[in-house]
Amino acid sequence: MIKPIKIGNREIGANSNCYVMAEIGSNFNGKISNAKKLIKLAKESGANAAKFQSFIPEKIISRRGFEKKIAFQAKWKKSVWEVYDEAQLPLSWHEELNRYAKSIGIDFMSTPYYHDAVDLLVKLKVPAIKIGSGEITNLEFLQYVGKTMKPIFLATGASTMNEVKDAVDTIRSTGNKRIVLMQAITQYPSPIEDANLRVMETFREKFKLNVGYSDHSPGSLIVLGSIVLGSCTIEKHFTNDTKMRGPDHQHSLDPVGFRMMVKDIRLLESALGKGVKKVEKSEKETRIIQRRGIWTIRKISKGEKFSRSNLDVLRPTLGVPASEYGIVIGKTAKRNFDVYEPITSRDL
Repeated sequence: MIKPIKIGNREIGANSNCYVMAEIGSNFNGKISNAKKLIKLAKESGANAAKFQSFIPEKIISRRGFEKKIAFQAKWKKSVWEVYDEAQLPLSWHEELNRYAKSIGIDFMSTPYYHDAVDLLVKLKVPAIKIGSGEITNLEFLQYVGKTMKPIFLATGASTMNEVKDAVDTIRSTGNKRIVLMQAITQYPSPIEDANLRVMETFREKFKLNVGYSDHSPGSLIVLGSIVLGSCTIEKHFTNDTKMRGPDHQHSLDPVGFRMMVKDIRLLESALGKGVKKVEKSEKETRIIQRRGIWTIRKISKGEKFSRSNLDVLRPTLGVPASEYGIVIGKTAKRNFDVYEPITSRDL
């Protein structure tokens, strides 16, 4: 058994409800008022955490490397540097947003991209730290985050199994074992056919860790599929308007879509059950109606032998079940029977 992990007051793992992160990212469009609005909407939409990203451009990208457009940016109106510059969440806002999130009963979380951001999140006592897929080979940084001893959600987009192993080993070397490995496809939006959901099973078997999914695909199909395969946490981009301008709005869910996704997650969790085969409450009447019992098909006199000519197995089961038909055949009737009477245990 893989041990569950405590995220704040919530335990997550194979036998617990999925921990749902609303990835707000840069969708606050540069305004703290928008960030608060999205936190509130995330809470109302059923999310357990409202998540942001903590970076400043000069600590995550090379200005020279991204100041000019490169091939994959052909359709972008701005350079990567400009996009990151406009998308950053000021460190000075973190405390206020964390306080606001706590006041309405939702976890505040973020993905840090440099040491100062990690230190601030620890100071704010966030319940866990998410590490983005792009940092999976940044082993010194992974070690720094690991040493915080915070639970870690480690995204694994665009990585090989060896890279995942190196990352897990690096974090574990700090003594931090509280890792959730999150399958992800680093494309926005990501093709549904690339989701590779069964990688979560491979992760669980190889690393003996809880697993989750960081989803960038359209809709919520992949999220729901991940729940069936044991995802204990999911991350999904969240916005109040998918038509707004910005790098993430178009591949995010709005409150209506997000709320429906969470509702479906909770319904699916209840449908998965505990793995014990039993007669469910809703089946009790159907069990009687659809199962066959032993019935007389003509009048039988006391002392007469039960035979295949005077008994048959018919629905419903009101007495002895069809499984005992062979046992009943040849026994002697203790009383008179009319046609189409069920044979009960008292009659044998």
